[in-house]
This record gives sequence, structure tokens and C-alpha cells, in this order.
Amino acid sequence: MKPTLLIMAAGMGSRYGSLKQLDGVGPSNETILDYSIYDAQRAGFGKVVFVIRKSFEKEFCEHVINKVRAKGIECEYVFQELDKLPSGYTLPALREKPWGTAHAILMAKDVIKEPFVAINADDFYSKEAFDAMYSYLSGLSVDSNEYAMIGYQIMSTLSESGSVSRGVCQVDDNGYLISTVERKKISFDGKELFDIEPNGNKVILTGKEVVSMNFWGFTPTFFDHIEKSLRNFLDLHIEEEKSELYIPTVVYELLQSKTSSVKVINCGAKWFGVTYKEDRPTVVQEIQKLVDKGTYPSNLY
Repeated sequence: MKPTLLIMAAGMGSRYGSLKQLDGVGPSNETILDYSIYDAQRAGFGKVVFVIRKSFEKEFCEHVINKVRAKGIECEYVFQELDKLPSGYTLPALREKPWGTAHAILMAKDVIKEPFVAINADDFYSKEAFDAMYSYLSGLSVDSNEYAMIGYQIMSTLSESGSVSRGVCQVDDNGYLISTVERKKISFDGKELFDIEPNGNKVILTGKEVVSMNFWGFTPTFFDHIEKSLRNFLDLHIEEEKSELYIPTVVYELLQSKTSSVKVINCGAKWFGVTYKEDRPTVVQEIQKLVDKGTYPSNLY
């Protein structure tokens, strides 16, 4: 049973101002998610599942789904919509914002029955990350509560265009995740790496911290854990217009209850992405370097 690649592509790219998922960055107009699919396929992953919004289904099928299927890759997509809530809950009239990344993963419950990777559509994770996670997931049974994440060194995940938000990980001596702390205004001024906390405090970071970039390895058991967490979340926050349930929140609850473990895989993988519109030229340049090295062909399709 080959692991599945789940790509969370429902976000509209509020800071970037367009559908980032459909923006070409490769020499033959490949998107970042094209490279993720390519890396996953050569690592050994099976089908690809996209989480998208109904509002851009036609455009997404034309630019992504049809291209993937033309290569003979099994491919499905599901919708993340505001009204897709567990039974017993009704969408509040004023809600406009999606319910978060945990809710996005839950949308794929009916189409994923094997261990899977969950990633963002607009982040470049690198070949090494997919190879390492494939090896880990291939050793898991479908009913396992052992999960994993790829850890990236914080200095390799910054943007020259502005501050970034990162989940800074605390890892035990055996390489398992203890917790993540969300630091929302991380910047590097050329000398110091620091975060500005909501109260204005400046926290100096070492640059060696391991962060999560939403590259998770799960089994189907995670879907039931999400639904339980989502119900608890909705009981408390359903009337709050902007509250969201994130993957790390669900994971932390599972770690606290000792229901699950999360192995942090440090494989030296390189990350880059388009946090801001101004980051795009750097991403194009980095991908061209990898093409020149022979890591990728000049045309993936």
C-alpha cells in the first residue's frame, strides 16, 4: 500500500494577492506544487488528493488536475467549504474565513485509507523530505497512532520581504516532538534573529531552532482525532468569526494525552516559498539552480 500525498490548496493567498497554487515558477511554467507531486511520485507515493475550494474548481482542474492525470497519476480532489461541519453544527451567518488546516485535512477522510503526507500547496519542501517521509510512512500500519513531521532549520525558512510566522519545535533527546510554540513575527536584521511577541517583547533566537513547515505524516487514525478536536473547538469558538483550528493544535492535544507520538525527521531538506509577492524571483532562481544541477528536468511534463 503506497502512501498518499494530500495537498492543502484551498487557501486563497491573502498576502500574495492571487491563487499562489497556480503561479508558475519553473522554467516551463511549473508551479511549486508540480515539484511536490514530482518529488512524491519518484519517492514512491501513490495517489494525490487535493483540498480545494468550489469557487476555483474549474480553473484548478484546467491548470492542475488534468495535467496530473495526463501523466497517469491517480488523482482526486475534495472541497473545503465553510458549511462542511460535523453533524449537529450549523454555519454561523457571519462566518467568512475557513476553519483552518485541521478542518482542511478532515475533508479528505472519505478518500484516504492509507498513511499519508499532508503539505501546503505553495511551499517547496525538496526531494529529501519526500524520500525521508516515504521511508517512515512505509513502515506504519493504517491503524497506527505514530506520526511524523519534517523539521527545517529556522534560518532556511525566512523571507527577505518581511517577518514570518513559524511553529518553533521542542524536541526530546530521542527526536520526538514535545510541543510547538507559534512565533508570529520572526525577523533577521543581518545580525540578530528575533521574534516580537504580542506584548512587544523581543525574543532572541539562536538560528538553530527546528520549525514545522506543515509537512506532516499521518495515518487514517488522525481523521477521527481531528473530528473530536473540531467538535470541542466548535463548542467553544463557533461564533468567533476568525477562529481557526490548526494541525499543530490537534497534534499538541494528542501529545498531551499521550494518544500519539510525532517523530521529527531532520533530513537536511531545503525549504522555500512565496510568503510575499516579492519572494517570487528568489523562488524562480532557486528552482533554476536545482534544474541546472540536474535535480529536476527543465520540463516536468
